[in-house]
Amino acid sequence: MIRKFLFSAALLLGGVSAFAALPSVMLKDMDGRSVDTAELQNDGKPMVISFWATWCKPCIRELNAVKDVYPDWQDETGVKVIAVSIDQAQDAQKVKPIVSRMGWEYDVLLDPNSEFKRQMGVSDPPHVFVVDGNGNVVWNHQGYVDGGEEEILEAVKKALGE
Repeated sequence: MIRKFLFSAALLLGGVSAFAALPSVMLKDMDGRSVDTAELQNDGKPMVISFWATWCKPCIRELNAVKDVYPDWQDETGVKVIAVSIDQAQDAQKVKPIVSRMGWEYDVLLDPNSEFKRQMGVSDPPHVFVVDGNGNVVWNHQGYVDGGEEEILEAVKKALGE
């Protein structure tokens, strides 16, 4: 409860701050396994959490652009991308086919009730967060324009202290 309050306070004070930890929300992965968002981690390396939806064209463009550079990002920074679908429960069956068709090799989580979305202060997708190796949100950005993936990479490098 205190964690949720601190996170909400950080959002109200002008965005997610460097000390805001991820809230605890139970989501499912595409195989139906439960995942606690507060326990998301990447062995001390940064993570990119991208909120998207199957109906959101800029979301698909952004995740495709990241797909093209993701192997290089992983080699250079060790980053992990987690794509969080905010599709409603009735549309969740569309997620797996799109992920497969696009060839995305991200961890994909389903947030059909938008609880994680709400707790992270996301209004509209695409919305990307960079989380440092200690689990703290250090950067976020809403919207996508072509080339915006470079800004994400810069935030990841900054999270590494580069």
